[in-house]
Amino acid sequence: MSEDDSRRYCPRCATRLVHRSIETYDRLCCPACDFVFWDNPTPVVAALVEYDERLVFARNAAWPEGKFGLVTGFLEPREDPAAAVLREVTEELSLIGRITCFIGAYGFARNNQLLLAYHILGQGEIRLNEELIEYRLVAKHKARYRPAGTGLAVRDWLRAQGHDPQEREL
Repeated sequence: MSEDDSRRYCPRCATRLVHRSIETYDRLCCPACDFVFWDNPTPVVAALVEYDERLVFARNAAWPEGKFGLVTGFLEPREDPAAAVLREVTEELSLIGRITCFIGAYGFARNNQLLLAYHILGQGEIRLNEELIEYRLVAKHKARYRPAGTGLAVRDWLRAQGHDPQEREL
């Protein structure tokens, strides 16, 4: 645990957390009140948006130039994942979406997330919100995927549609 780690102290009693092996995992635990920081993955929805028979890949304002991905977002408390993915598509792209299928669930260890990916048909006019700064429309037969995170959902959906997508570098 680094000194800048915000999980240094117990959220219940403010005692400094210590490392303890629980269920074969190294966990942060409180020696005073037995609080355990489980560090469970955060669920995130991902939308593979199809628009005008092409796929939408967007660039987040915080990402470097040339890096594009799917529309993603966190669930609100008690929000259904299907409702969340449609909300994200509307918020970020200003499109009305219709879910055609659930693509799958994918672990994204780097961000400690569980990605829930859906294929969405989008209608309307694309207008980006402040989170996104540009987008690309890519023909399905030309789409490539990154071998991690939402890229695996892109790969799996394209293969299910009869395409043979090629891998891109991470």
